[in-house]
Amino acid sequence: MSLSPARLDRFARHIVLPEVGGAGQVQLAEARVAIMGLGGIGSPALQYLAAAGIGRLTLIDDDVVDVSNLQRQTIFTTRDVGYGKAVSARRWLANFDDTLMVDVSDTRITAGNVAGMIAGCDLVLDGTDNFATRLAVSDACVAAGIPLLSAAVGRFQGQVGAFAGHRPDEACYRCFVGDAFDAEDCDTCADDGMLGAMAGWAGSLAALQAIKALLQGRSSLGDPGWGRLHIMDGLQPGLRTIRIAKDAMCKGCGSVAV
Repeated sequence: MSLSPARLDRFARHIVLPEVGGAGQVQLAEARVAIMGLGGIGSPALQYLAAAGIGRLTLIDDDVVDVSNLQRQTIFTTRDVGYGKAVSARRWLANFDDTLMVDVSDTRITAGNVAGMIAGCDLVLDGTDNFATRLAVSDACVAAGIPLLSAAVGRFQGQVGAFAGHRPDEACYRCFVGDAFDAEDCDTCADDGMLGAMAGWAGSLAALQAIKALLQGRSSLGDPGWGRLHIMDGLQPGLRTIRIAKDAMCKGCGSVAV
């Protein structure tokens, strides 16, 4: 694959970076990424992944745009209120860069259908808002051998983790949270509140880590950090990183996985 003169101009600031270069930009153009959830995390992540030239994006969300979303879900406007998030996100993407390929789904993610949603993807970025969905996505990624970027945010805190549980020595998301949350029982931002800029920080960091993962082996951008969880504090701005060990008894990726 080669980039047209117009695409070379568009991504010139990437290509001039030795850590990306022309080969890296072509790699991004050939990549396919699924974004699960187009809310506070998925919105800025989509913006930066599209801006990076990810060639094909799969957008998945069964919700509709509410006026309360506009405080942090940056791809939507007042005109989108009442419309499906996936369709509205596709409209934003068409206005931003109509050369990118896009697939959309407004079907609710379940353990039974998620495998089909992510089939053929090189990476999944999960910004959904409950543990049951996150665990279903993680298990499907392990089964399909697809790396996962998982991001969450609430109030003034956020976290972004890179998981490759299909690899023998790497943890999956289920290794991190365990099995106790296999239910839709999370606190919500409607209950607890959320600083909008925190969602932007988490989403943009997730996009950065996704780009690193996609370029692994093709550029010198760096290690995607499998099994590392970055924890963000917005009140006293800072970031710390912890390592998630693979759980041999994990039913998603361990020796007891089925």
